[in-house]
Amino acid sequence: MSSHGLGILFGLASALVWGSGDYCGGRAAFHIKPLQATFLAALSGLVMLSLAAIARGEALPSLMGAVWAIAAGVAGMIGIAALYGGLAVGNASLVAPTAAVVGAIAPLGVSLFFEGWPSFAQLGGLMLGLVGIWLVSRPTENTGGVGHRGFGLAILAGISFGGFFVLLAQIEREQIFITLVVAKTAAVVAAALLLWMQRSQLPPLTGNPLGLLAGVLDAGGNILYLLAVNFTRLDIAAVTASMYPGTTVLLSALLLRQKISRAQLLGLFFCLCALALLAI
Repeated sequence: MSSHGLGILFGLASALVWGSGDYCGGRAAFHIKPLQATFLAALSGLVMLSLAAIARGEALPSLMGAVWAIAAGVAGMIGIAALYGGLAVGNASLVAPTAAVVGAIAPLGVSLFFEGWPSFAQLGGLMLGLVGIWLVSRPTENTGGVGHRGFGLAILAGISFGGFFVLLAQIEREQIFITLVVAKTAAVVAAALLLWMQRSQLPPLTGNPLGLLAGVLDAGGNILYLLAVNFTRLDIAAVTASMYPGTTVLLSALLLRQKISRAQLLGLFFCLCALALLAI
């Protein structure tokens, strides 16, 4: 398999893992505050990545690598908190589709500026993928006023995720785990600081296993995304990874018996077609 093909596979794998983590995080946010769920997820992800870095014997990252990682960690934490807050509202939220599409636009623009235009087929795949992401993550019910209230969270999550995609792609490829440890440490500190500013308590570590599982899956998605960036263009890796709402929708349908609309089915089809075009 070509290097480009491996990049798409890693990007798709990150979408599957990230989407599973978002499902767990959204369910966790039903029982505790979204920011508390974010703190739990960041903490468990930090533990997982630290163990991996120790096992691999990675040295500390350079100063510039640490700066990129800290910025990515804070951006990712803000995006996850906004996303969990929207997912906690339920099917009526507009956060998932808007966040996913807005989050994919930033790396697309950066990649076009620094790497030039992709092939015509790949460009079509990118555009089709954005449409598919929007359709597949749309709610099955009328959003009403709840959707309007969640629109601010959607924009915030999307901008944060876009920054996360771009910033994380800048870290040193030889020190994946230790650099992600720095990013997660920044996310844990930022989440704890925001909880303190809101005068909210830190969540008990054993009271919400779904929140902890969400962090493990999020850390796995980070690793897979970095591998995708190593093998293909930033825009292709980011758009492929941004298909994570499809996983969240499918898990919600299987586990919560939520209905999948015709628009969502069409979105899944568009995403599959986009992957085929991106592979050319």
